[in-house]
Amino acid sequence: MTGFDPRGLVNRALLVGVSEYDLTEPPHGAPGDLPAVKHNVNRLRDVLQRGRVFGEHEITVSRSPSLDDFSRALRTAVGEAEGLLLLYFAGHGAIPSAGDELFLQMRNASVVAGGHAVFPGAEMFTTVLTVLATSPARRIVVILDCCFAGNAAWLWETFRDKRRVLLLMSVQANHRTDAGDPRTPTPFTEELLRLLDTDEEAWFQDLADRQRERMAAARHRTVRGEPWEPQSRTEPTEDVLLSARATRPATGGPKDTAGPPVPVSSDGGEQPGTPTGRAPRKPAGDGLRKRATRPAPPPRGRAAPLALLHTCAKAAGARLRRTRRPGLVRPAQRPRRRATAPAVLLVLATLGLGSYGVVVLVGDDSSCAPPLELRVLTDPDLEPTVRAAAGAYLTSDENTTGEGCRRSGLTVYSAGAADAVTALRKRSASWQEPPDERTNPQRDVGPQPDVWIPASRADVPRVTDEQDTDAVATLHPEDAPLAYSPIVLAVPEDLAVESRSERVGPPLIRMIDSLRERHESAEVHRPDPEFTDTGLLATIGLYGTGALVPGRAEHRIAPGPPSPTATELLCTLPDDDAVDRRAAALVPEFLMKSGVGCDSTRREPRIAQYPGNVPGLEPVFVRVRWQGAERDASARDRAADGFRTWLAGERGREVFARAGFRETSGSGSRSLLDTSEIAPGVLPAPDGLVEPAGRDAMEGALAKYRGAHGPGRVLFLLDNSGSMARLWEGPSGGPGLLKQSLGGLGDGDEYAVWTVSGTGDRPPYATLLPFGHHARRDAEQVIDRNARVRNAEADPRAALLAALEDMEGRGAGDERPQLIVYITDDEDAGRLTGGDLNSVLAQARSAQVPVTMVSLAGDGCDEDKPDTAISAASGGRCVDADEDLGAALHDEVARTGTGED
Repeated sequence: MTGFDPRGLVNRALLVGVSEYDLTEPPHGAPGDLPAVKHNVNRLRDVLQRGRVFGEHEITVSRSPSLDDFSRALRTAVGEAEGLLLLYFAGHGAIPSAGDELFLQMRNASVVAGGHAVFPGAEMFTTVLTVLATSPARRIVVILDCCFAGNAAWLWETFRDKRRVLLLMSVQANHRTDAGDPRTPTPFTEELLRLLDTDEEAWFQDLADRQRERMAAARHRTVRGEPWEPQSRTEPTEDVLLSARATRPATGGPKDTAGPPVPVSSDGGEQPGTPTGRAPRKPAGDGLRKRATRPAPPPRGRAAPLALLHTCAKAAGARLRRTRRPGLVRPAQRPRRRATAPAVLLVLATLGLGSYGVVVLVGDDSSCAPPLELRVLTDPDLEPTVRAAAGAYLTSDENTTGEGCRRSGLTVYSAGAADAVTALRKRSASWQEPPDERTNPQRDVGPQPDVWIPASRADVPRVTDEQDTDAVATLHPEDAPLAYSPIVLAVPEDLAVESRSERVGPPLIRMIDSLRERHESAEVHRPDPEFTDTGLLATIGLYGTGALVPGRAEHRIAPGPPSPTATELLCTLPDDDAVDRRAAALVPEFLMKSGVGCDSTRREPRIAQYPGNVPGLEPVFVRVRWQGAERDASARDRAADGFRTWLAGERGREVFARAGFRETSGSGSRSLLDTSEIAPGVLPAPDGLVEPAGRDAMEGALAKYRGAHGPGRVLFLLDNSGSMARLWEGPSGGPGLLKQSLGGLGDGDEYAVWTVSGTGDRPPYATLLPFGHHARRDAEQVIDRNARVRNAEADPRAALLAALEDMEGRGAGDERPQLIVYITDDEDAGRLTGGDLNSVLAQARSAQVPVTMVSLAGDGCDEDKPDTAISAASGGRCVDADEDLGAALHDEVARTGTGED
């Protein structure tokens, strides 16, 4: 027995409780809300904190998350845990017809029986296991309190990296459970809490055994009326300490032989290795912990669905007769046993019947062997569509044998586009044997893919043209792409252009500048160019043919961290009504149809504008073969070929059509695959859609983007002429605003501060802080000590010309982002007129260094003021006292710098 005591290590617990669902109405809703689940996570958090294994800061509670929110929280916990990683889930569980996958339904879950996606808004437990396995944690505990939790046992059995994963499931396979009294935790979690909340150590194996005993003693029953039997799965010799609230000195269980005892934890855990009086552990082979043979897979024949039908018939009969519709069950193409299961069960799934979950249990015969599982890696923006296709293919005739068994299974996952390209190009060997903690594609991307579906055909040569000579992965792309979608500028309806010539064809920069000219407060958002091909392709158009340096072009994009995906971008804009009304988004056109089903019920309608220099998405099917995986290579080739053929055929096209994609070829317009249901704001046939990008364009744009978002260079000009005396002191004075903005700069950034005063023969500026890397505290002390108002006027023209010339020279040899900031009261703005102003404007245009003019006067950025003209000519921004100067200046500096303040 290997007992692992995680005290003293970096542990993480993610407690997920989905008590509320967006859609609970039939036929597509979840079965209902689960108020008891609120108590589950609140009580479990408190009990774990008292257990001294997890510190308060190591426990995260995720209440009714969407699927995207859950995925982010899971990846965060996975990346941070080093000792013990615990995932607890309470909510609705659902299973597909074969019963061979478990779906954990999040807040935005729905049910589509017989459709292209069985359970949208839910996460497959297979995917959860795959993500968990990327964690550096030494042990992983998963606790599931949901209907059909026991169906996870078979998935654990067939999971390759299961040694360190210990699984506790609330109920046996193919059983639904009642959530109990809404004023208390659910029955399973109530018993779990009692076992954990005691003054003795709680080890996983004993906890699982005692949980079963307590549930049996309490005579709990499933919805089917059978004994409610929690299940667990571990390797026979594995165990882990979950709670250590012992009042006596403790020996604990057998310790992990991989290393010495861990030290006492900072939150009060006691040193291991001293006596506890804990009862002797039962032998691993005893009773329910015996695991010498593989448990039978979930029932798949007639017995399970008929039993379920019997228990549900009285409650659902009348409802079923009212709502049953033709077409829910696919007609059998040929005789086979699975076709004899009652068609009415698919209707039950559609209705979402059940107090605590959904079941669709029209099963294969129990003689079916587990199908070969294909791992499908795709771009994050494509993941929902590829998941939908995989869901449809799994239950298709093409993937079903004459005996009713599945030919193959599919695990769909996504990773950052740049990470996927880098891993396949330079780190394929590291996928099998990571050389160190810094290089681990299994953790950063996911399992070795059998199939890769990137969003652009150019991603393939990005890998192959510079692939390592010792690469162990080879790519075999199809010649024809699967579909096409242009990248559009989705503009709020009230801000959009009206003429077709303005809507289709102009370059992206011109579209953005035109939008800002029409609406001063308008802003443009783009997803992360390193995470999705959407963002990178939009960046190709943003940078154009090189007329603008990347740093200046980036100032067209709204400040702040980008949304990781276009889907998330569209879903988060409505979180702020004001932003939603003024924000345009660079997204794939297909998302204007299929990417607007997120939780916000109110969103600004948008019109698609089609830039003439932004390449479109064109996903392609790529078979990935691995050296050393020859044993089942032929079987994997057959499985991959089956999915590829189906995906490129009529049924696959239907999935892409429903999502909003276009034809891959045609005369210019590339017609929509589905012309019967065109999304609002989309043109059916825009002329001259842009061809997909090439390798060089994508690599070049990525390099420029990274350069433009690398360490920055900022020159601050601080007006210290005599008139500034009244605007000098305090956080809103000139020096105070400058010091606040330093939070937008990081250790790698370099900056300087000039004070501006002096006319005629006197120098127009003095160096307060020379260019270099300055610690923020040191810089603030220099400013406080040496910045003083002078009894002199300022010459803004001479100072700005000197600053532009200096920065142009510094940036000549690199593409680092640069910025000039001029903080002034505009008392000497009269020197910026006529030819003097024109000379500054000309230099600003040629230097291509953005200038942020910060006017401490209330009207400094009016349309006819020189500050406005200078910032516009340079591609910068003008802010005045009518705005929050501190926040606005900080945002502008942060766009250039790498700080986190």
